[in-house]
Amino acid sequence: MNQPANKIDSTLSEIKSFLDENAINIDEITIVGATKNQSLETIQRALDSGIKDFGENFLQEASKKIEALPNCNWHFIGSIQSNKCKQISSMFDWVHTVERIKVADKLNQYRPESLDKLNVCIQINIDEEESKSGIKIEEAEDLISSMMQFNNLRIRGLMTIPKIKTEEVDQVESFKKMKRNFYDLKQKFPFLDTLSMGMSNDYKSAILCGSNMIRIGTKLFGERT
Repeated sequence: MNQPANKIDSTLSEIKSFLDENAINIDEITIVGATKNQSLETIQRALDSGIKDFGENFLQEASKKIEALPNCNWHFIGSIQSNKCKQISSMFDWVHTVERIKVADKLNQYRPESLDKLNVCIQINIDEEESKSGIKIEEAEDLISSMMQFNNLRIRGLMTIPKIKTEEVDQVESFKKMKRNFYDLKQKFPFLDTLSMGMSNDYKSAILCGSNMIRIGTKLFGERT
């Protein structure tokens, strides 16, 4: 019964030890618990352990969790369908997967005035995989410029999920490429403050390459049920 809680605590301890070893303040890193297919009980245990941010891929599953646990920061990390923009914009605090101006327009249009601006990240397909969503890194500047007209969105930065490489050095190259381009974009858009990359298997390399937001699922909660 205590296994999920123990796994959460041991993973958080591992992350903190890694950050301490590399002189990185844990307050500089946002840990987003990827909670697809996880129970409310498990999410509550993570919340009790200090995690405040949770990521969901699907609206139907997420809506029940957000209703039950409204005092968290909820991140939408799945693919966005245009007809779901109204719900996504109304329910979530963050959206990580913006890749089209049409979607950004709808998220802005439907963001309730009673809520703070919606935090958004541009999804980058850094390795240009045909099977993945996201834009080329070279297209990010134009998309950010076009999105600056939207008063209900707060453009925070970039998100990516690199191709899984067999060699760590190759994985790191993708992260380094993201870091270089992120800081180039910051010269033009100083308000950018978030580089969201790194998951259970590669978060250490991602952090060392500049990530300040990691999305951790399996390592925190075990295999999905």
